[in-house]
Amino acid sequence: METWVERFGGSDGPERYRRYTLSTIIFVAATEAALWALWITISDAGTLPSALVAALGAVHVGVQGLLSRAALRHYLGAGPRPVRLVALYAAATVAVAALGCVLLVAGRMGDRDLVPYVIWLLMFYAGPPMLALPLRDGAVVVGAVSVAVLGAAAASGLSGEGLAVAVGATLLMVPFMATTMRVSGWSVRLIEELAKARATQARLAVAEERLRFGRDLHDVLGRNLAVVALKSELAVQLARRGSDNAEEQMLEVQRIAQESQREIRAVVRGYRTADLHSELAGARSVLEAAGIDCRIENGPAARLPEETQTALGWVVREGTTNILRHAQGASRCEVSVRARVSGSVELVMENDGAKNASQADGSGLPGLRERLAGLDGTLSAERREEGVFRLRAEIPWKAAA
Repeated sequence: METWVERFGGSDGPERYRRYTLSTIIFVAATEAALWALWITISDAGTLPSALVAALGAVHVGVQGLLSRAALRHYLGAGPRPVRLVALYAAATVAVAALGCVLLVAGRMGDRDLVPYVIWLLMFYAGPPMLALPLRDGAVVVGAVSVAVLGAAAASGLSGEGLAVAVGATLLMVPFMATTMRVSGWSVRLIEELAKARATQARLAVAEERLRFGRDLHDVLGRNLAVVALKSELAVQLARRGSDNAEEQMLEVQRIAQESQREIRAVVRGYRTADLHSELAGARSVLEAAGIDCRIENGPAARLPEETQTALGWVVREGTTNILRHAQGASRCEVSVRARVSGSVELVMENDGAKNASQADGSGLPGLRERLAGLDGTLSAERREEGVFRLRAEIPWKAAA
């Protein structure tokens, strides 16, 4: 059964990480709204000033949410740079700060109320512009607004310990929030780029195997077909002349064709025969090339007869193919070959990243069951908790003895 986190985030991979990051950004905006509500509750500003702060604070929170979403889309290359929203957000920040300074001058707000007012305002302001703008431009915009707000607070009468606390907290929290927002966007982009690279590596591994098979066929058939063409042409010419050598040339063509058939069978047999040791080594190489950590425990593999190794080798090959094709965001794979006390040989192949049942679909696994049935073996495939897919093959020890 899927956990509530899986249902909320969707399928595993970059899309889920992007949703989590966006949810974090929305949570930051909600936190700012909650802090403004707290400030209104504990301050002594009065009804009208509190209503004005609530109105401008709501505008500031709304623009922050819009800008954060647009900034993340732009940073990931999915939208234009939200310059107008940045300007609107800076204007909203300045307006909220100006309201606080006016209330301080009018005596409707004291230093005790203005200090958290300024700190929270600048702290939440710092993040979105740093994600929406280039690094240097974002730092200039955030720094300029912060200096302007602190300068206006000092000019309005904030001084002494209150001003020192406001400046100190701003120097600490503004860079922290700006860096956090920038790193969040960078991490999402990095995860998406890694996922694309892993998919490319998997496709390259499959393409490399196809090229190897095509190269072997070309090496086997290229020369022989050229000889067959020449011999056939020569036989035609000799037959037209009535020479008895035409029959000899055609016999040679027949011999070369039969030899080509044997060589093709040898190539296909080498491709279709699954040696367990070779398949384990190949699985580790291909999976690690795709960015998947592969750990292998081969146990009694060296003592198994050829037919058993072939059958288990096919299980490893099919399991590796399923991971590359169907496992989304797989990061690990464990393969173990063990002799069980019950009198059988067991191969277990387990990987993460299986968020749906597609890894068990298709004709590959039914074909494996048919192969193992010839050795009185069994095959099971199941999707376990936390997206783990487990492929298990078991062959009686008497078949491997």
